[in-house]
Amino acid sequence: MRFHTRKWIKPQDLNPNRTLFGGRLLEWIDEECALYSIVQLENPKTVTKYMSEIDFKSSAKEGDIIEIGIEVLKFGTASITLKCEVRNKMTRETIISIDKIVMVGLDEQGKPKPHGKTEVEFVKDRLK
Repeated sequence: MRFHTRKWIKPQDLNPNRTLFGGRLLEWIDEECALYSIVQLENPKTVTKYMSEIDFKSSAKEGDIIEIGIEVLKFGTASITLKCEVRNKMTRETIISIDKIVMVGLDEQGKPKPHGKTEVEFVKDRLK
């Protein structure tokens, strides 16, 4: 799994228990998966279709640095299926894991648009 983004837990990210608010973390995960999928599918009209069970394993507190990891499980006709793990950057302790996130690229009418992709591409390889 490749860890792409780091976040610093700030006071505005906390719940009444003074730990990371789960909704904020899910927002960050959804955004990270969208950005990753847009780049992979080369389609700015990519949306979240499905998230499997979300497993909160530990928490984070103010001042912690977390990192969001994404792994591609498969490419569908118009979709990309990802796995996500968020961990504490310093301790490597898993905070949350999501086994399956499906992102779908859409056409101008909002219908699934086939992308023809079969494997992960890196931007540096596209520029050759």
